[in-house]
Amino acid sequence: MRTTTVPNLGREISLVGLGTWQLGGDWATVGDEAAQEVLNAAADAGTRLFDTADVYGDGRSEKAIGRFLAGREDRDDFVVFTKMGRRAEPHVPSEYTLDNFRRWTDRSRENLGVDTLDLVQLHCPPTPVYSDGRVYDDLRTLVDEGRIARWGVSVELVDEALAALEQPDLATIQIIVNIFRRKPLEQVLPLAAEKGVGIIARLPLASGLLSGKYDEHTTFAPEDHRTWNRDGAKMNIGETFSGIPFEVGVQAAREVAALTPEGWTTAQMALGWLKQVGVATMIPGASKVSQARSNAAAADFPELPAETMDCLEQIYETYCREHVHGVF
Repeated sequence: MRTTTVPNLGREISLVGLGTWQLGGDWATVGDEAAQEVLNAAADAGTRLFDTADVYGDGRSEKAIGRFLAGREDRDDFVVFTKMGRRAEPHVPSEYTLDNFRRWTDRSRENLGVDTLDLVQLHCPPTPVYSDGRVYDDLRTLVDEGRIARWGVSVELVDEALAALEQPDLATIQIIVNIFRRKPLEQVLPLAAEKGVGIIARLPLASGLLSGKYDEHTTFAPEDHRTWNRDGAKMNIGETFSGIPFEVGVQAAREVAALTPEGWTTAQMALGWLKQVGVATMIPGASKVSQARSNAAAADFPELPAETMDCLEQIYETYCREHVHGVF
């Protein structure tokens, strides 16, 4: 698989990674053996990056990756990005302390079976945290102590990403960016490239909208965030369908699907679009072996034609801009 080099990370990563929220069992029920099958299928297809968090299934996702790594002779070829901060109760800036950082990262180290975490990202903390110099000094202390190798941030808002970019040793920014969420292209990606910071595109398929498989009558399980968070009741509304109203997203996705090249899936086209706009990596989820393989294959597809890229931009302007700009 094609790889990219992130200067501030100091290593190459696969262009397509695997997001593993669904392997934690919070909303997509994936059994332990099925999780191993997905991880191994992704790896065998060239994926060398797994993104997780300490709260995905209360550590179940991290443990699944730890089990996967323990069974691979080539385990050193893989990089694991995890996240911390959402275990804080209450979830307020004052909880982002060095003592908590040590406790959270020690738990992740144990779950993953490693001495040093490859990368730890602040997991969408309250906005003031991104401007608190003490927090970044505490992250640097974790590096000095050998608990982590590098650190980054996961953000909800463009302004949060811009605040973090003021730190000279920031390695990565994880941000929602996809065909329906283009605002980061205008303000975040150019500055990140200038500073050697890698952009991790999360929700690259807009919670499945960009699979092209949903219609107005599609329903999801009660425990699925696509059911209970459409109005942003329990977490940022952008985490579900990238903040686009479902009915609007279905209309837009139909037009996206109509542009899909022959031999591609619509999801693969959405990943191909990301490849062309300059992200370091993208982390689509997969709950099935076939999905993991299909996502990985998109890394080596040819570029989309310029006319297709233009049409995708027009779809964004028609359906999505008003729901994204001024909000996120």
